Amino acid sequence: MSIKIISGGMLSTVQDEGRTGFQSTGFSVSGVMDRDAYRDANYLVGNFNGEAVIEMTFTGICAEFLCDGVIALTGGDFSAKLNGALIPRYRCVKVRRGDILKMGAAVTKMRAYLAVRGGIDTEPFLGSRSTNLKIKAGGYEGRKLQPGDILPVGSGENCAPFKERELPEPVYSDEIRVIPGPQEGFFTKKGIETFYTSLYTVSAESDRMGCRLDGEAVENHGTDIISDGIAEGSIQVSSNGQPIIMLADRQTTGGYAKIATVITADIPKTAQKKPGDKIRFTPVGLETAQKEYRKTENRYRKLFLED
Repeated sequence: MSIKIISGGMLSTVQDEGRTGFQSTGFSVSGVMDRDAYRDANYLVGNFNGEAVIEMTFTGICAEFLCDGVIALTGGDFSAKLNGALIPRYRCVKVRRGDILKMGAAVTKMRAYLAVRGGIDTEPFLGSRSTNLKIKAGGYEGRKLQPGDILPVGSGENCAPFKERELPEPVYSDEIRVIPGPQEGFFTKKGIETFYTSLYTVSAESDRMGCRLDGEAVENHGTDIISDGIAEGSIQVSSNGQPIIMLADRQTTGGYAKIATVITADIPKTAQKKPGDKIRFTPVGLETAQKEYRKTENRYRKLFLED
């Protein structure tokens, strides 16, 4: 099976769980921004081995299916239509050769995911099919999808037996839970209070590298540090006092002090924030972060192993 791209939307790329094990040599992890939506989509079509999907930002793709198959859409509502008729999200949908999928602009959230039974079967780069746009590697020719691209789809031999599957759509709040960062001492008492009491607005300058925020400046003693490692969810504070939440395409090291780190369980809803959306940070302890992580992982373990 394969998929022909008629329109690639604003920014649509092939992504999987990311390129791990290479940050020490300077390669970003990349991968999907909303890991929960990604795993939901793969579960719905019976992909149980971390197959690649299409991630769409702001606007979706228009594509023709060149063979029969099964698809699922998760993440934001992009008013998806199959042959002109609206199709549901968070439910597997059968498609036939010649069917046209057309998606519009985001109605809710910022990113949508299209999984196909068998997975998008592009050539792996360093063990991952994720697109790294900065170095033009992985995914489909290391770039965003364009009209005329033909995406190969796996045979589905390793998929779970087909059955009708559906899942509830998650509801995301404005609250983002964080644990204190490794350089909290670089910030004044007033700055830390500002960080936890302010309502920040997602900037239009946000991208896959980081979610940039606008709001009251976080008072500090100077935020320049000797560059050290950047984890997913690290919140750097730039020289102008504005926070930046580091996401999938983050650099491997950085020289701004980190005031906090978004807990893993809240990365998906952070990644789905659109410019103009609001974010409020809530401090939690490491025990809470670990509990929420285990809760999420246990949910997917149950879905994938007990289905």
